Amino acid sequence: MPTSPTLSGAPRTQSQAPETDTLRELEAGLDSLQDAPVATRINAGRILLPVGTVLGLLSLWQLAAWFGSPREDLFPGPLQVLGTAGELAADGRLGEAVGTSLQRGVLGFLLALAIGTPLGLLLAGVPTLRRGIGPLISGLQVLPSVAWVPAAIIWFGLTDATVYFVVLMGATPSIINGLLSGVDTVPPQYRRLGTVLGASRLQGLLRIVLPAALPGYLAGLKQGWAFSWRSLMAAEIIAVGGSIGFGLGSLLQQGRDLSQMAMVVSAILAILIVGIAIELLVFSPLERRLLRRRGLAAGASR
Repeated sequence: MPTSPTLSGAPRTQSQAPETDTLRELEAGLDSLQDAPVATRINAGRILLPVGTVLGLLSLWQLAAWFGSPREDLFPGPLQVLGTAGELAADGRLGEAVGTSLQRGVLGFLLALAIGTPLGLLLAGVPTLRRGIGPLISGLQVLPSVAWVPAAIIWFGLTDATVYFVVLMGATPSIINGLLSGVDTVPPQYRRLGTVLGASRLQGLLRIVLPAALPGYLAGLKQGWAFSWRSLMAAEIIAVGGSIGFGLGSLLQQGRDLSQMAMVVSAILAILIVGIAIELLVFSPLERRLLRRRGLAAGASR
């Protein structure tokens, strides 16, 4: 009967091979069973910990409203804010405000993405141009976007163009700098490899450097969205009237004009919830997929 060597050096018959394969499958199954509770605990912790934190903060907020503030109109509790939010949702103002602001934020961010990515690649591919324009891009990034609102109103009037201009000026520099930061982390051997393989400068930039710079680029996109969302709120609060639609910033300003603190807090919470939802539904899955493709998913889950 034919034999085959084992790890110990002794011959193994063909009849023993299925038994060995069965033992290996059994060991793999036991390992997966051992790891399953750990994964379940990790997923449960990801859900229960944020929920418990939010419930704890809401409880402290309600207790502070009951016992720490003599006037509910100045410091409303979560129950009062929830009731006001329900009224705003019932008359359609909350849904209109969320829809208008979300549409503006997404469209403005996509415009900033379409402008910032080519500019970032251009600066990454032309070092002289980057040395000349790079400091200006960094200066625009730290400039408060609210500073653009008066100029935008003078240029475009009380129209949606004012809002989109402010969003562009807030988000585009962050996207450019994020892409440049990602390019700076690419090892120079990658560029030399592309040159050896006959890639042109543009091909090397698009097919080698840009894929390798994706983590930094994604971080720039997340920061760009944060800047665009904040810029949008600043523009909606200041630029009110004309043909500008009713957004969350307008709702916030309306609550201030009416001295309704519960409406103000409802608008603030709506702004916060939309920002968190975009992070959880868009950027977090992209980041996990990118880390998983590069074999870094285990580090991301810690």
